[in-house]
This record gives sequence, C-alpha cells and structure tokens, in this order.
Amino acid sequence: MAASKKTEELDALEPMLTRLKLTAIRDQLDTLLDQAGRAELNLREALSMLCAAEVARKDERRIQMGMSIAKFPCVRTLEGFEYDAQPSVDPKQIRELATSRWVANGDSVLLLGPPGVGKTHLAVALGREAIVRGYSTLFVPATSLVTQLVRAHVEGRLEEKLVHFAKPKLLVVDELGYLPFEANAAHLFFQLVSRRYERGSMLVTSNRSVAEWGGVFGDAVVATAILDRLLHHSHVITIRGDSYRLRTKRRSGLVNQAGANPETTN
Repeated sequence: MAASKKTEELDALEPMLTRLKLTAIRDQLDTLLDQAGRAELNLREALSMLCAAEVARKDERRIQMGMSIAKFPCVRTLEGFEYDAQPSVDPKQIRELATSRWVANGDSVLLLGPPGVGKTHLAVALGREAIVRGYSTLFVPATSLVTQLVRAHVEGRLEEKLVHFAKPKLLVVDELGYLPFEANAAHLFFQLVSRRYERGSMLVTSNRSVAEWGGVFGDAVVATAILDRLLHHSHVITIRGDSYRLRTKRRSGLVNQAGANPETTN
C-alpha cells in the first residue's frame, strides 16, 4: 500500500509542476535530481538548484520574446563593437550605458556621427542589453516612425499610435536626419517626444549634430522644443571617424578605383 501511494504521488508530480508552470523543473526533473544526488545536496540546496533552473528558463524565454517584439534589424552586441576603429567612443561610457540605469531613470541617449561609424550597432546592442535587464524595447527607423504617425493622423488614429510608441520603456529611433521632415511630421514627432518625456527613455541615432536639427525638422522652434526634452536628462555621444563600410572598400582598393574611374561605378 505504501509503495502504491508513493507511485501515485510521483505520477501526480508532473501535472502539478505543469499547473504551477514550473516547466523547466518538469522537463529536467530526473537530470536535476541526479545532479543533486551526486553533489550530496541537502533538501534546501536541492530546492535552490531546482528554482535556479526554473528562473534561467523563464529569463531565457523572456529575453527571446523581448528580442522578437523589439524588431531589431540585425543582431549586434557590445562585444562585437570595434573600439579600436572608433577611438572617439569611450568604452567605459558604453559599459556604463550597458547597465541600463539610464533606461531605469527615463534618460535619453543621442548617438551622433557620420554614416557607417557604428551608431546603429551601438543602438541595437544597448537595446539588447536593456531587454536582458528586463526593460521593454522597440526599435524603429525614423522614416518608418514618421510615416506611421502621419498615416495615423490622417486616419484619425493618432492617439492609438502615440500610445503604441509610448508604451515601451525604451524606444530606439534610428537614422534621424537622413531625410528632412515635413512640417506636420515634425509636430507629430514632438508629440511623441513629449508623451515619453520623463516617462520612458529614447535612444536616437543621427548623422546630424543637434545644431542642424532645425533643418531636419523644417522648424527651428519645434526642433528646439524636441531637443529641450531630449537633452534635459541625456547622454550624448558624438562618434568621429571613417565609415566601417568605406574602410573595407579602401582596403580592397574599390574606393580608389571608383575615384579613378567614375564611369565604371554604375
């Protein structure tokens, strides 16, 4: 009778773990118990090991979901950034930003510099670090963001779209300034910045210095109002240096060749 009862209890264990959503413990139970036995863990230590496995599984799934929702255009990491190629970037400052304390505080980060110097690389990498640390993140190119806001405004859904872009704890806006804004679009972007001000963080990459943003937005007053909010609690990093892509072309001789034979560059 005792053996039968013990078997019933063991048979009920997997459904209970499933009901409690302890799926990592359920799926690895025999392996984990074997490890605990070989390590001669006491009950408290074994329970701690089981919980650690469950937390690791849940963190892994949370991070995977966060990365999917963020819509990053590529996978980039801080470990893969070539600091030697961009000496104007301070590794210590980037390591500090990687802690995501600025996200917790609702600060902004502006990454400024010419095309190809690694702004998007750093933006994606810092966004990924924010997700690992538990902060919801969304990546959007500036042109796509503006297009969506303008369309929503025309269709009477602006509030819905503003809520959408205001919801993530971190909003990454990439490549601001490559194309000028129309006047109405600039005002819509201002509404979004105002909505997020001191509530959520923004990371903006731009090929224009802040002094040039009046031309980008087509309205110096609106640009000043946007910068007033973005710069209030901010970290501004200006990257100076050659484009990674052009540097590779130069190594292969393609840029020099193109300069010497412009008719062959079609």
